[in-house]
Amino acid sequence: MQPNQWVMAVIVGLPFLAAALTPLVYRLLGERTAYASAAVAAVSFGLVGWFATTGARGLVSWTWIDAPGFEVALSFYVDGLSLLIGFLASGIGVLILTYSGGYMHEEPGKMKFYATLLAFMGSMLGVAFAADLVVLFVFWELTSISSFILIGHYTGESSSRYAARKSMLITVAGGLFMLLGFLFLAGEGGTFQLLGTDRALLAQAESLREGLRADGLFVPALVLIGIGAAAKSAQVPLHIWLPNAMEAPTPVSAFLHSATMVKAGVYLVGRFRPLLASEEWQLLFVAMGLVTMTVAAILAVGASDIKELLAYSTASHLGLIIAGFGVVGGGASAYGAETGSFHVLNHAAFKAALFLVAGIIAHEAGSRLIDDLGGLWRDLPIAAGVTVIAALGMAGVPPFNGFYSKEFLFEATYELAHASGGLWWILPAVAVFGSVFTFLYSIRFLMLFFGEKPDALGHIHTPPWSMRLPAVALAVVAGLIGLGGITATAGVHIGPLEEFVRQVVGATAIDQSGEHGAHFSYYLPTEPTVPVLMSATTIGLGVVAYPFYDQLRDVVRRLRSVSLLSANWYYDSVVEGLDRSRAVESTIQTGLLRTYALVLLLAVSVMTLLAYATAAVGLPAFGSVASPIPMVIVLGVAVVAAFAVTRAPSHIAGVLTLSILGFMVAIFYILGDAPDLALTQLLIETLVLVLFLLVLDKLPPFYGEARRWVLARDAAASAVVGITVFLTVLVTTAASPASRISNFFLERGGVPAEHGTWILEYGGGANIVNVILVDFRAFDTLGEISVIAMAALSVITLVAMRERGDRQ
Repeated sequence: MQPNQWVMAVIVGLPFLAAALTPLVYRLLGERTAYASAAVAAVSFGLVGWFATTGARGLVSWTWIDAPGFEVALSFYVDGLSLLIGFLASGIGVLILTYSGGYMHEEPGKMKFYATLLAFMGSMLGVAFAADLVVLFVFWELTSISSFILIGHYTGESSSRYAARKSMLITVAGGLFMLLGFLFLAGEGGTFQLLGTDRALLAQAESLREGLRADGLFVPALVLIGIGAAAKSAQVPLHIWLPNAMEAPTPVSAFLHSATMVKAGVYLVGRFRPLLASEEWQLLFVAMGLVTMTVAAILAVGASDIKELLAYSTASHLGLIIAGFGVVGGGASAYGAETGSFHVLNHAAFKAALFLVAGIIAHEAGSRLIDDLGGLWRDLPIAAGVTVIAALGMAGVPPFNGFYSKEFLFEATYELAHASGGLWWILPAVAVFGSVFTFLYSIRFLMLFFGEKPDALGHIHTPPWSMRLPAVALAVVAGLIGLGGITATAGVHIGPLEEFVRQVVGATAIDQSGEHGAHFSYYLPTEPTVPVLMSATTIGLGVVAYPFYDQLRDVVRRLRSVSLLSANWYYDSVVEGLDRSRAVESTIQTGLLRTYALVLLLAVSVMTLLAYATAAVGLPAFGSVASPIPMVIVLGVAVVAAFAVTRAPSHIAGVLTLSILGFMVAIFYILGDAPDLALTQLLIETLVLVLFLLVLDKLPPFYGEARRWVLARDAAASAVVGITVFLTVLVTTAASPASRISNFFLERGGVPAEHGTWILEYGGGANIVNVILVDFRAFDTLGEISVIAMAALSVITLVAMRERGDRQ
């Protein structure tokens, strides 16, 4: 069944519309805006569910320009993987917005908070369903922008601003690397369409890989996309933004950093798995995932704050998912797809629940420090019950939900090592080693509710139901998944759940027929196998090591305090070094327009000359430089005027000699049979002359004394810019492309009739110049209009400030 276009439009567009209307809604409803926003998320969730239950699968597209080789469309695709992320973004969005109704009661900036949270949810839904690389990139960066605002919610706190800037720098920079990888793929495949058509990149995966290898671009494209995924999903060493992001309100932490935003990176890996699966893919993502899983788990043991612990554990579990998606060889590909697909669901359920519990503890106990908390079950029994289910799932203890997906990872690493041998045996050992630390920090979080209650805690209030119900709902989901493993062992399967996960596995499988996910099921093991022994080893070592948790924590903290071992130290050094660079401040940021113009022109010139040298561009041969006498005279006067400008003793003399130069250029156009250019040049020169004369009385009558090195610098810069322009004119005028763009339009123009009606049909007009300006250069024109509008707004603002007596 084909997905309905308008349903898809509502799923993605409604959150943005609601975000735009939030200021009005907030005026009417006040704090109850949280529940209105939750209702919006519920509509999106219900429609995603409608797609899932009716079997609607396939492409939804709105075409704007459908010219050969120039397709522009807003495309979305519905399959198992997109539905899973769609369910997480909208379903957990309902719970988080409901939770916010209680949590944000005394918090500032609630209107901005709800509007941004809705916009973020819409962005994540766009990422989930995007079927076009450009559309995917746009929504991808929208998640970075909206999360920047949410993380920096407490704008008065320096730590909040630091966290927001850090996340923005890392995730946006990662997105730009990813965009470059997209361009490599689109250049080789000839389209930006990722999936859904016969010409889409996924449909030509094998030939695309061969083409990229032939051009030497396969590994660069793979690494660039991997950087984008690593930045968004906080993989080592780009994990450093995630713990700082805990400065955001807890609902934001739960939504962005457990269920949605960080899932965008693992979604990207799962989506591109069928397209780029190879030995290089396996090496990159298995290594990245297992290293992140282990390092982040060790750092979580050293955490002193409950949200910091959960942040590191999030990075660790994302590493597990990426390692699973990374396995594509040795007969273990199916286990790898099952690991990644199933753990996305399991992790979202138990981690979002734990974040909500952390928010309840911080909100009611007034502290997030692990050493200050204990025995909370007496005051928070419901939160304690939620934590038992979620923390044991996070630890991978049977029969809780995280156990099953971790078993798939153990199976995948063992099968891969068994088939490949050699150093690949490191993988199952690292998987067990990292899982031991996962067990340790999970049990430590669970123990916040047990043992003796510190006297300093005092009385703990009971949180409102709006905060308890969402956590309970997530625990129920996690518990049902775990229960499904128990009943499946007895032969009773939860059919809809297993069928849905099978579809997710099919979407990430290398074999796009879905064969790998055809028989997905999970259950408790009834006989000893290698993965069972690995799980038993993990839990056994964890139980033995837990009494020494404090000593392990102290060791981790000492290691973390060594600057050279800290990724944060490198980040801070680079950023602070740039901020405090005296060289930049004294030579570039001078506040003088001529300095900025000098740097800009030199940068453009150098890049242009380097491009010519790299491309080995040759200069045309000169046959003759003979010109008519009138043209030689005009050019000679222009050269003399240009020299006179540099020798002018005053502003008036400089402006007049500059005008002589401009008018000579206009006469040159007339002699060159270009009257329209001459008219434009005359108008511009006249206007510039008038403007100069109007402001001359505000300038000193004579130039100041210039230092010799400044004159030498300006002369050298002028020479570089002049040579660049001269070479560019020679190269462009000598170019003779086989297919001229002007011919393309002339051959399809409405006049004469034998050329067809392409311009008329696609541009709505018969005048080629008008159609090009209005339709085919529409974005260019829109950009120009935007610049003029921004300039006009700036002028209005300055005038208004002057009337108020402001000085800036």
